[in-house]
Amino acid sequence: MFTSHIHVLPRLVFLILFLFSGLIQANPITVTDTENREVVVPEHPQRVLLGFYFEDFYAIVGPDAYDRVVAISKDAWAGWRPGQWKNYLAVTPRLEQLADVGEVDSGTFNIEVAIASNPDVAVFAAWQFRALGEVVVDKLEAAGIPVVVVDFNAQTVEMHEKSAMTIGKLMGAEARAKQLVNEYKAAVADVSKRVAASNQEKAKKRVYVELGNKGPDTYGNSYGNTMWGRVIEMAGGDNIAATKLKSWGPLNPEYVLASDPEVIIILGSAWQSRPQAVLMGFGVEPEATVERLRPYMARPGWSNLAAVKHGEIHSLYHGGARTLYDYAFLQYIAKRLYPEAFTDIDPVATHRRFYETYLPIAADGTFMLQVTN
Repeated sequence: MFTSHIHVLPRLVFLILFLFSGLIQANPITVTDTENREVVVPEHPQRVLLGFYFEDFYAIVGPDAYDRVVAISKDAWAGWRPGQWKNYLAVTPRLEQLADVGEVDSGTFNIEVAIASNPDVAVFAAWQFRALGEVVVDKLEAAGIPVVVVDFNAQTVEMHEKSAMTIGKLMGAEARAKQLVNEYKAAVADVSKRVAASNQEKAKKRVYVELGNKGPDTYGNSYGNTMWGRVIEMAGGDNIAATKLKSWGPLNPEYVLASDPEVIIILGSAWQSRPQAVLMGFGVEPEATVERLRPYMARPGWSNLAAVKHGEIHSLYHGGARTLYDYAFLQYIAKRLYPEAFTDIDPVATHRRFYETYLPIAADGTFMLQVTN
């Protein structure tokens, strides 16, 4: 008799917990994601699979954001931004225990791990959603895991707003999401107003942006009408890749020389196993960035470029694009193109202030700089 009670008690506890969990998620809600898909999700998801936009998720949801995350695409964070990852890991050790579903872009996404992590909802970037395809997404949904898509990569005010508000509604953080959206929209509008008020009689300055992950001997990706290409456009610049690339890819070196860019931006990060890549980000000193940048200026024919002659060689942190704080980098580029219109704007201070206000780590390192001759 006594033994049977011992066996019954755990069952009762499990039943109570099950019923309580059911009460929490008894009222599902519908969110419309950036693919215009209406997705029914639990009102209070407690287990989230997060594919990308790790900092934005933190900023929108708040200090306890990762208490409800059970799985991530680890390589898209720790592998692509190891310095950033290390800083977040120091304040949120739980990140190391999250299930790793693999990385979509390299083809290592593991649907078995994703399903086994038992998430209430999966949140993917639009590029991940499209790369996974209907077959994988259908399998996740068949396993009872609704898939929500957001898209900061589009680099438009409209998509930034929709993405932030989608995450805000999903996670019950709509007020915080709205505050972030309002600040973003105000900052972009301010840049647009200043650029429009500047002297427009002269042609827009030609801008070339390149991903500095391969070193000076190989031309890295440039950006057309997405990510950094959009930022250049919003800043009032003439992106030389706009008519050559729809999304991203390397430009022909001869075309770059013939375009004679007046401003050159080489994007840096802390890529692993790339000893010639431009080094930028958390814990990086400016001297280390400049040391990796100077060989780019010595490329064949570059000494004749207007940007090199006039000292308009810059480096920006690649992780700063497609984020809710990318308006700091927008300010930086606009200030280089229209310096007289932005004398009172300090993009570095803007960047630091965002971290101080919305994120649990400090923006300590090198994220934007100009190489002086």
